[in-house]
Amino acid sequence: MFKVYVIQNSDSGKIYIGQTSDISKRLKYHNGIKKSKEKSYTSKNIGKGFWNVVYSEDFETRREAMKREKELKSSKGRSFVKSIIMRP
Repeated sequence: MFKVYVIQNSDSGKIYIGQTSDISKRLKYHNGIKKSKEKSYTSKNIGKGFWNVVYSEDFETRREAMKREKELKSSKGRSFVKSIIMRP
């Protein structure tokens, strides 16, 4: 099982869209709890709030998850994500 997820930084409000087979492990990397040698968009914000999952979808294959991730990163997809985040 694979997940496409949207996380939001609690301080800056920035969002990040990704896909993984282990969301809890991936979130630890985003928040700097687990160390990674790679520099990433989310690692630049370590110590500046926490990343929290605000939306996710499940998929059977990585290929499907990657396709949906690409859709959510498009202009139309980002509008959809923002509409989800702005819901009360």
